[in-house]
Amino acid sequence: PGSRSMEVTIDPLFLAWSYFRRRKLQQCADICTKILQDNPYDQAAWSLKTRALTEMVYIDEVEVDQEGIAEMMLDESSIAQVARKFHGTQSGRPITGFVRPSTQSGRPGTMEQAIKTPRTASTARPVTSASGRFIRLGTASMLTNPDGPFINLSRLNLAKYSQKPNLSRTLFEYIFHHENDVKNALDLAAQATEHAQFKDWWWKVQLGKCYYRLGLYREAEKQFRSALNHQEIVDTYLYLAKVYQRLDQPITALNLFKQGLDHFPGEVTLLTGIARIHEEMNNISSATEYYRDVLKQDNTHVEAIACIGSNHFYTDQPEIALRFYRRLLQMGVYNCQLYNNLGLCCFYAQQYDMTLSSFERALALSTSDEEQADVWYNIGHVAVGIADLTLAYQCFKLALAFNNDHAEAYNNLAVLELRKGRVEQSKAFLQTAASLASHMYEPHFNLSILSEKIGDLQSSYTAAQKAEDAFPEHVDTQQLLKQLRVHFAAI
Repeated sequence: PGSRSMEVTIDPLFLAWSYFRRRKLQQCADICTKILQDNPYDQAAWSLKTRALTEMVYIDEVEVDQEGIAEMMLDESSIAQVARKFHGTQSGRPITGFVRPSTQSGRPGTMEQAIKTPRTASTARPVTSASGRFIRLGTASMLTNPDGPFINLSRLNLAKYSQKPNLSRTLFEYIFHHENDVKNALDLAAQATEHAQFKDWWWKVQLGKCYYRLGLYREAEKQFRSALNHQEIVDTYLYLAKVYQRLDQPITALNLFKQGLDHFPGEVTLLTGIARIHEEMNNISSATEYYRDVLKQDNTHVEAIACIGSNHFYTDQPEIALRFYRRLLQMGVYNCQLYNNLGLCCFYAQQYDMTLSSFERALALSTSDEEQADVWYNIGHVAVGIADLTLAYQCFKLALAFNNDHAEAYNNLAVLELRKGRVEQSKAFLQTAASLASHMYEPHFNLSILSEKIGDLQSSYTAAQKAEDAFPEHVDTQQLLKQLRVHFAAI
């Protein structure tokens, strides 16, 4: 008997939904576009395409606008005697996997046109057994102009959509994330909250997010607090803590996180939030303890591993730090910062065979001039450690070539120039370093020593005072100031 081929046809909407569930968002959107070309009023296809387009540019609002600890504290206060070291990830924080608004390029904008009141089609057509699909029919405001945006926000009757729970949430997320139109999103959320008689916690959270984006932090606080009264949700605690951090109330944020832990014991995101605040407040030991609690719950948490490793490095335990960074490498983290840290740990742990190869990989994986500059600075620091001053000089020069504002490189170059007897060049480098990074004490101290040697005692005294302001416990600075005071008293 001959074989017969059977063609299996899948309903296009079901296929699109299948693509959406498998995160094949572009294929999902393309199928929905074809469905809408044949039937422009199909609400199901319209809603699914809206969700697919939103997911393509979705941003985790919990992580947005949070300054990394590295920018705020560690990198800025690192000094020339300690090699510059990042946490194991970009911007001092592990990559969340979501695109941040500041880096999201090409996001579609909003088009303001004359407001047109849409006519409804969902109630105008009878639903019969022969035309069951008409139940999915929407309104004229759903129609898409092939040359324009998918949804023309100026045509939408937000009051009508806010009363349709099956469409309003999807539409809000599209407006908020894809179109980035916070004003229209706020209008829709306010009307939907009113329609829900102010009892729906989800809409209150969305209102809070809109207020936060607009900088209305007290209004955002009220919405998040109200949402928590209706429903205890981890994300709401995280949003509210963001508000308090932006209002510069870290203790309130800490208490809020601990309140959240009472309801959600061992929740990793809440523990991480507490650890970050302790780290920002320069309470590194407490931060490390909380990061250890995070690892007890999730032993693959990249941020906790990187921060604990960094703490061990800065407390003169490079061998232990090396174990944490190797763990990140085994987990598949592969970037410039991790290899930079591995190179430093290997150097201080006296595993010299791996040091330069780690820095070579860091250079190969660097994505910005600032990263290149920091890696070259660290190689120069290693060169000083092995007494190869020629290599060190070249590395510090390269660091300045990639980042002309690298204060530590200027300071160390000044020391090398002084060894060569180039006093004026050394003095110029130190003055540049001091002006670029007033928090560092080395340029001021070195400038004080240099001025004292060439007989400029007044400049030496002024520089020594600035060094003492930057680092009051520095013994050598105190001794130098004492000698200068004795000299001035003798005069």
